[in-house]
Amino acid sequence: MWREIKDYAIITISMLSYCIGWSVFLLPNNITTGGVSGVSSILEWSPLHIPAQWSYFAINAVLLLIALRILGWKFCVKTIYAVVVLTTALQIIRSYTPAVPLLHDQPFMAAVLGSVFCGCGIGLCLSNNGSTGGTDIIAAIINKYRDVSLGRIIMICDVFIITSSYIVLKDWERVIYGYVVLYITAFCLDQVVNSMRRSVQFFIISDKFEEIGKRINQDPHRGCTVISAQGFYTGKETKMLFVLAKRRESPKIFQLINEIDPHAFVSQSAVIGVYGEGFDRFKVRHRAPKPIK
Repeated sequence: MWREIKDYAIITISMLSYCIGWSVFLLPNNITTGGVSGVSSILEWSPLHIPAQWSYFAINAVLLLIALRILGWKFCVKTIYAVVVLTTALQIIRSYTPAVPLLHDQPFMAAVLGSVFCGCGIGLCLSNNGSTGGTDIIAAIINKYRDVSLGRIIMICDVFIITSSYIVLKDWERVIYGYVVLYITAFCLDQVVNSMRRSVQFFIISDKFEEIGKRINQDPHRGCTVISAQGFYTGKETKMLFVLAKRRESPKIFQLINEIDPHAFVSQSAVIGVYGEGFDRFKVRHRAPKPIK
C-alpha cells in the first residue's frame, strides 16, 4: 500500500513538472513537442483554437479506451491518473499565468527550460510505473503485434508531429526548436530513469556476516550470497557476502554494517545492469523461429 501511495505521489509531482514545462515555456512561445501534447498544441494554434488541455484529454481518452481492450486494465490505471492530473494542472496553471509568456524574446532558452521540465517529468513518471499516455500507448499496442522497439515507434511519431507543426506556424525556425525540445527531453528522460534504476554491488568481509546478512534481508529486503574465501597472507578461512542493491539503498546498507561491525571490510562498485527478481527484466528481443528447409 505504501509503495502504491508513493508511486501516485511521485506521478503527481512529475505531471506538475511536465505541465510547467509545456504550459509555461513551450505552448505560449509557439514551440511544439512530440506526442499527444504536440498534437494538442497544433490544434490550439490552428484556426480551430481548441484549448490544448481539452484536446489532450479527448485524444488520450480515445487511446486509453483502445488500450483497455488490447493491453488490459493494469497498464492503464496509472496512465489514466497521470492524464487526469495533467489536464487539471493545465487548466489551473494556464488560468494564472501572465498574458505575456516568459522568455517570449528568447525562444531557444524557452525551448531548453521547457524540455528540461518535460523530460524530468516523464522520467519520474516512467520510473514509478506510470505513463503520460499518447504515443506511449500507440507504441505499446504496435509492439505487442510487431517486433519493433518502443523507442523507434515513439521517435517516428514525434518527428512527424513536430514537422507537421509547420502547417499552422509557417515558421521553420519554430520547427527546429521543436527538434531541440525532442532531443533535450529524451536526454533528461534517460538521465532520470537511469539514475533511478542504477544498481550497485557489495562485497562484505566480516566475522559477523550472518547478522549482517539477516539485517540486509529484512531491510532493504535484498538477498545475500555467502562466498567461502581465504586470506592470502594469513591463510585464515572466512566468509564473504555478495549483495546487489539499488544505489539509493547504499546508505542504509552502510549504516547497518557500521552498527553491527564497524571493522568490516566493504567493497562497493557500480554495475551496468542487474536483471532478475527485484530488479529489471531481461532485455531480449523475441524472434520468430526460422523455417527448417
